[in-house]
This record gives sequence, structure tokens and C-alpha cells, in this order.
Amino acid sequence: MGAVTAATDARRAIDAVWRIESARLIAGLARMVHDIGVAEELAQDALVAALEQWPESGVPDNPGAWLMAVAKRRAIDQFRRQERLERKVEEIGRDLESRQASTQPEPELEDIGDDLLRLVFTSCHPVLSTEARVALTLRLLGGLTTDEIARAFLAPEPTIAQRIVRGKRTLTKKQVPFEVPQGAELAERLSSVLEVIYLVFNEGYSATAGDDWMRPELCAEALRLGRVLAQLAPKEPEVHGLVALMEIQASRARARTTASGEPILLLEQDRGRWDQLLIRRGLAALERAVALTDELGPYALQAAIAACHARARTPEETDWERIAALYERLAVVTPSPVVELNRAVALAMAFGPEAGLRLVDQLVTEPSLAKYHLLPTVRGDFLVRLGRHAEAREEFERAAALTRNERERSLLLERAAQAQAAV
Repeated sequence: MGAVTAATDARRAIDAVWRIESARLIAGLARMVHDIGVAEELAQDALVAALEQWPESGVPDNPGAWLMAVAKRRAIDQFRRQERLERKVEEIGRDLESRQASTQPEPELEDIGDDLLRLVFTSCHPVLSTEARVALTLRLLGGLTTDEIARAFLAPEPTIAQRIVRGKRTLTKKQVPFEVPQGAELAERLSSVLEVIYLVFNEGYSATAGDDWMRPELCAEALRLGRVLAQLAPKEPEVHGLVALMEIQASRARARTTASGEPILLLEQDRGRWDQLLIRRGLAALERAVALTDELGPYALQAAIAACHARARTPEETDWERIAALYERLAVVTPSPVVELNRAVALAMAFGPEAGLRLVDQLVTEPSLAKYHLLPTVRGDFLVRLGRHAEAREEFERAAALTRNERERSLLLERAAQAQAAV
């Protein structure tokens, strides 16, 4: 019985170590072999070795260095079998011999930072599809298994596995360099990185499909990745802007659902349940973003909007005119129908539902919003406030037919019934 318990404890320790160390391990190996697919395979070999040895020998004092040492030995063996890259064999061998894996971290801290940053930019490279970028980022940087990613996005596991395999294959085929881009390319690539992290967060914050309104584990993973990126790229204002936005939005998590998981809309939430620590962290990150630039980017502007809500003790105290002005600036920086829809909500709150409805009615024929359930949802809100309940019921029913999230569908049908009762 004791042996079984020890093995179980070792397995838990290995799982925890892998989640913490895998990104650093893969990043360090990718720097050496210049191939993310090979680097992941080597890291997985080291994990298998840990699963075989640690239950007997115990978890080493420096598990990350142990895994790196084993992975490097596997790399040397692989290079030798292939009878190539002799220079790499010597380089890795000398490095391995010069370090004591049991006492010294590997690689050095500054190398870890550089390697992780390279891994971030490589896994989020625009040569990959958005779906592949998301899957690779969660796999390589988040340490999530294929099964965990599939369950998080309600996708078949083989589909996620194919995205990951094809993504790594594409990076190799296109010979994407394992490096941090410079100059103008840095801004373009950074935008892709931030997009991937925010896509992961948004899927956790408002699930597009399934039975749950939220998937907190995805929010937590995106927030962790954002914080890591902020440490790796401390002078990039939009990185801090995205972290600020996610921190403030995540602060509302406990107040967004009932005990049974039903959604609670923003203006109806108990603000006493908002996490003040996350709010303070978010506001501090926003201050860092503001201090680094004269012109706020889209994530920092959205964070400033979120901050208006966070600073208001009650819905009535919300500075909706400032929010409307921030959305107007956002519409200039990143014009989109969705930004205009959000601006319509702010206008309605600041100046009355007629102002919001005028803008929304201009968006009704927008092709990109044809299947966007929030358009009829917002229009229904305005119509209720204007006393046009029959029209509002039709809008809520249309929205319910468009959403793929069961919790949201139930809420919209309930609102449709309320509107009908008020006719």
C-alpha cells in the first residue's frame, strides 16, 4: 500500500513539475535543435524517463535541470544516430559536462527568458492558422495535454492533435526561425501573440458553445501566459494593456454566474464579489501601459474601459460618457462592427436608448454581424427600455436561435418571455 501511495505522490509531483517546467524545457531545447517538433519530442522523452525513475528514486532537488539533462542526452543520441550535426553534439556535450544537473538550474535565468520569448513568437507565428496557433500555444507554453485542449474547446481530440502536428510541420517546412523578430516585424508578430492569448481568455470568459457560461481554466491559463509575456517584454505597452484587461475582466468571475451556473449580466452583478486584488493588479498594469506610450493601443483602450466599470462602486456611478469616448477612440484605432456595437451600448447608457438604437440600426445590414447573436440581444435591450416589448421579444428569440451556448440561450429565451409578458 505504501509503494502505491509513493508512486501516486510521485506521479502528482511529475504532473506539477511538467506543467511548470515544460515550456522552459521545450524553449531551451528548441534553441539548440532549431525545431519545435523535435524539441517537444525530446522533452516528452525526458518526461517518460521521469515517470520511470522518480517513483523509485524520488523527485530530484532540481527537477527542471534533471529533465533538461536527460533531454540533452537524448538529443546527443539522436544526432549521433543520424550521423550529422557533429558540431551540435560537441556543443551540447560540453555544455552538459560543465554543469551539475543536481545543483545548478539549466539553462541560466536570462537564457530562460530569451528562450521562452522565442517560443512565444514561434508558436504564434502568422504562418499558422489561428486555430493552430491557439492549440500550439496551449500545448507548448501552457503544458496542456491534447485531451485538455480538446475538452476546453469542445473539439474532438483527433482534431486538436492534427492541428498541433500540422502546426509543427508547417513551422519546420516554412523554416520559421526560432527567434524574437526585430523592427517592424516585431509589432506585427506581437499583435499575433496578443491575439492568441486574448482568444484563449475570451473562450474561457464567454464560451462560444456548450453547457457552461464560463471555462475558468482557460481564463487562468491566458492570464498566466499574459503575465509571463509582460515579464519577458516589459517595455511593450500593449502587453501590459492586455494583462490589465484580462486582470480586470477576470475579477468579475465569481459574480458572473449564479450558484447553479446561470449567467448574471454586468449591471446586475454583486460588485462586492468582484476580486479587488485582481482589480488592483489590472489598474497597476494599465498604469504601466499608459506610462510607456502617448497613444494607447486597442488592448490598453479596452482595459481603460474595463477600469471605468471596476472603479464604479455601483452601476449608477459608472462613467458612461467616458466609456463612450473611449469606444470612439477604439473605433479609430481598430475599426470594426463589434466595436461599434459596444459603442452603441455606451451611448445608450450615457445619452438614452434612442442614441444607441440609431447606431445599432445602422449595423443591422452589416454582413459580418449577420450571425452574431449579440446584435439582436443589444437591440432587444434598447427596445425594452423604449417600451417596444413585442419587437424586443422577436430580437431575443432571434438571438437565442443564433447562440451555441446553452446557458446563454436559456437566458435569452427567458428575456423573450419577459418581453412578451409586458406586451
